Amino acid sequence: MPTPSPNPHLPFGDQRTAPWYGRDIISVKQFGREDLEYIFAVAHEMHDMVDHIGTFDLLKGKILANLFYEPSTRTSSSFTAAMERLGGSVIPINEVKYSSVSKGESLPDTVRTLECYTDVIVIRHPEVGSAAIAAKAARKPVINAGDGIGEHPTQALLDAFTIKEELGHIDGLTVTLLGDLKHGRTVHSLARLLSLYKVRLNYVAPDILRMPAELIDELKAKKVEQAEYTTLDQALPETDVLYVTRVQKERFTDEAVFESVKGAYVIDPKVMKAAKERMIVMHPLPRVGEISPEFDDDPRAAYFRQMEYGLYVRMALLAMVLGKA
Repeated sequence: MPTPSPNPHLPFGDQRTAPWYGRDIISVKQFGREDLEYIFAVAHEMHDMVDHIGTFDLLKGKILANLFYEPSTRTSSSFTAAMERLGGSVIPINEVKYSSVSKGESLPDTVRTLECYTDVIVIRHPEVGSAAIAAKAARKPVINAGDGIGEHPTQALLDAFTIKEELGHIDGLTVTLLGDLKHGRTVHSLARLLSLYKVRLNYVAPDILRMPAELIDELKAKKVEQAEYTTLDQALPETDVLYVTRVQKERFTDEAVFESVKGAYVIDPKVMKAAKERMIVMHPLPRVGEISPEFDDDPRAAYFRQMEYGLYVRMALLAMVLGKA
């Protein structure tokens, strides 16, 4: 039985003059508030279509290259699922060490080669700025899936979409970012994206893992209300969104330093007694002890729903850059 066609009343079609057709997605800095509202609207429609149809042929005949220089489970499989839900195909390249890169091939040459076979490239790389280098080399759209401790724009978009879907709005919220704020590219991108809204940002981290001063200054120039803490006690009662991050062992050169901070904060039912009844707890995952599994059944635990929202956002982005939204 053929796959049903997308609803003709939804904002999808072969629109090569669409504003996002052929564009790269490298940084959250390229988005304005109107862009976010558009992305969220398309993602919401994708959610409805998956619920009612499952898969459809919007990107039939299109091919995605998933180029991952770092290990990934969620982001890689999320983009794969997004492309396949839309009827497209995927070339997975998750073990770059076994590819031509191990022979000394440059990133630009790898990208130029892959675009000969594909329509869009998703890249994760350990070096800050690598996605921009790939985009400069490519003629096809490049989507940044994380560049070192730099940015992770699609994660930030799905995080903001999660907040909007779960709480109904973003303006007026207090968002508390907790954990490794120094190395966490997810919190760097999310803080920048939230600066488009009227929010208060709390940063809770050990001194050696504080949010980078340059990012705080960047948001201060935008008149964003910010506060820093080393403990969660003061910030939690007023928090609408608690965004928890793991301490990233792979970013440390001294294991003793990592051991000294890895268990600094643990979210469990006891801690969450001080939180609002209507709020959400988010996490980009994987977690490694910073959120107790005992909290998973609490309706405020939104982190697995957050992963599902990510599918719809990445479906929206793929449709947009390929001229189908």
